[in-house]
Amino acid sequence: MTISNTLSSFTLSPYKKTPSFHSPSFNPQTQTLTLTLTPIKFTHHNHRSTLIIPKSTNNNNSIDGPDRLISSLCYFYPFFDGIQYGKHAITQFTFLQTLIQPLIPSIKVFKSFPLNGTLMFLVLYFGVVRNPNFSRYVRFNAMQAIVLDVLLIFPDLIERGVLNGGDDGSGNGIGFGLIMSLESSVFLFLLVCLIYGSCCCSLGIVPRLPIVADAADKQVM
Repeated sequence: MTISNTLSSFTLSPYKKTPSFHSPSFNPQTQTLTLTLTPIKFTHHNHRSTLIIPKSTNNNNSIDGPDRLISSLCYFYPFFDGIQYGKHAITQFTFLQTLIQPLIPSIKVFKSFPLNGTLMFLVLYFGVVRNPNFSRYVRFNAMQAIVLDVLLIFPDLIERGVLNGGDDGSGNGIGFGLIMSLESSVFLFLLVCLIYGSCCCSLGIVPRLPIVADAADKQVM
């Protein structure tokens, strides 16, 4: 008996192909048994897994340009209001003179009227912090600037206490050295807060200043 295999041509693939058998046919005249084998055709499906990363709620792009600008400008208020504490540091370090030079016209305008500091405080607090039309980002930064300015009362009280204690501030005695160190420290702290706060706001990042950030959080709902 002769067995003839009729195979369909197929392409090899990484998958094992198992042929399917059809019913055999027998020809009694030729005594031939014909067995037809048809390979199973496999279709490879590429299943792709997609990883979906949720959008971060702290995306810097969510803070628009006007909010960044207003928040950055708020930190100039305590710096201008406390610029007098830098008289010793600016005199000693020339790089500070170069850094402050572009701000001198604005400082003169701010200091030209004694009540400018109080007016600025009222504008920021009632016009920005308590104004729901502004975003929380702007109101928080405005409140940080206000708290930072309010803290300037403490070095002023210390300075007055030292002067009333017998040192006339003329440069003689321990009191003058204490005042000079205190004023320089306050000025440098204000300068660092200005640079850090303004740079963070320009990038859409929330700046959290030491000492004042928690107090600002409690005031901004």
